[in-house]
Amino acid sequence: MLHAGFDYDMMVIMRKSSTNIRTSAKEASHERIVDVAARAIRRSGYDGTGVADIMKEAGLTHGAFYAHFASREAMLVEAAERAGAQANAVAASVVAAVPPEQSLQALMRVYLSKEHLEGIETGCPISALGSEMPRQSPEVRRAATRRIKEMIDLVARQMPDWGQPIAHERALVTVATMVGTLMLARAVDDAALSDALCSATLKSLDHAEA
Repeated sequence: MLHAGFDYDMMVIMRKSSTNIRTSAKEASHERIVDVAARAIRRSGYDGTGVADIMKEAGLTHGAFYAHFASREAMLVEAAERAGAQANAVAASVVAAVPPEQSLQALMRVYLSKEHLEGIETGCPISALGSEMPRQSPEVRRAATRRIKEMIDLVARQMPDWGQPIAHERALVTVATMVGTLMLARAVDDAALSDALCSATLKSLDHAEA
């Protein structure tokens, strides 16, 4: 025969289980919103990313937004973090897939590839959003800056003289050149010029790193 203490314990376990399920569901929804927003800012820009559209794409109601974020700006901060983290994870996977002496060239080729040029929604947020950054809030800029520094550090670690000050300087130039090239290649409406910009930059960077 079950005693009262057992019944009470079961009630506590059931309440905790119910709470955990609700928390897990909320976390999953939050992650989905941030992922959608991270794609949206790269696709449409910060100013073109609206709360209603994000929530609709995430399969949630507009009214549920404030259960996850204090403001639209708070969502943009997380979206900037997520977009940068995703891009850096891709870059790290490229580096890990080749021998160390080929890593920098492999990274540059993937970054300036036609696939990356056309895949703005899932690509590097620096090249997708760089021109908009000066007009964003300090919090959004800070989040993006953290990820930009990570990218620079990743490139610096692929330099033959990693550990020396010159490696960091060369990484700064390399990242700035890649990002600027991709922005220009996306800006022009001439496919041949776009291809030429990427090819010329790769050739120049290859010679510089040789």
